[in-house]
Amino acid sequence: MLGTKVVAELSVRHGIEKFIFISTDKAVNPTSVMGATKRAGEELLKALNQQNKTKFISVRFGNVLGSRGSVVPLFMEQIKKRSAVTVTHPEMKRYFMIISEAVLLVLEASALGEGGEVFVLDMGEPVKIIDLAKEMIRLSGLEPDKDIPIVIGNIRPGEKLFEEVLSAEEGAEPTAYEKVLKVNSPDVFDSDALIKKIEILIKLSYQLHKKHEIMELLKEIVPQYNPMKYDMTIRNW
Repeated sequence: MLGTKVVAELSVRHGIEKFIFISTDKAVNPTSVMGATKRAGEELLKALNQQNKTKFISVRFGNVLGSRGSVVPLFMEQIKKRSAVTVTHPEMKRYFMIISEAVLLVLEASALGEGGEVFVLDMGEPVKIIDLAKEMIRLSGLEPDKDIPIVIGNIRPGEKLFEEVLSAEEGAEPTAYEKVLKVNSPDVFDSDALIKKIEILIKLSYQLHKKHEIMELLKEIVPQYNPMKYDMTIRNW
C-alpha cells in the first residue's frame, strides 16, 4: 500500500498523464492480506482519480505463465530432476495468461482508460493445477504417477481453491479490444475518508503489536475481505 501511494502521489506531482496499477484476481473477495491490500490499492486509485488530473487505471492479472513465482517454472524444475511434482489440492483451479497477454492488457488499458477504471482479460475457463501438472509431465515424454509422482500438499492460510475475476456486485462490459473487459464496480463516494483510512493503515503497519487493529481497519477499507472463510472450509474437509 505504501509503495502504491508514494508512486501515485509522485505521478500527480510530476504531471504524469496515466498511471497503470497491476492488480490481481486475488483482489476479488480476498481471503489473504495480499489480495485485500491489492483491492485497497484499486480503491485508493479510484479516490485519487477523483481528485487529480492524472488518470489512474487498474488491471487485474490472473496467473502469468512463466513469470517469477509462477507454478510452471517450479513444475519444470521438479520434472527435470525427476522428483515429485507438488500440487496444493486436487480441485484447485486458477486463471492463466501468458506474458504477451499481460503486456498487451497493460498497453490496451492505457489506451482505453479515461481514469478510474479496472480492466480484466477474458482468460477463458480456469484450469485445474493438477491437470496442468499432468500435461507438463506428458509434454516431457513421461507418464504422470508412473515416471513422475504427483504429491498433494496443503492449502496455505488465505489461499483459495478457486480465484475469481469479478465479485457479485461487479459486472463487466466489452471494450474496443477483443478479450479486454471493463469492470463495472461501485465508485468511491467519499474519497477523502478512504485516503485517510489508508494513511492510518500505513502508519499502523509499522507497529506489529497492533495486528488486530490493522486487520479490522483493512476490513473497513475492503468489506469483501474475509480471512476466515477458507480457513473454515479447510477445517471441514
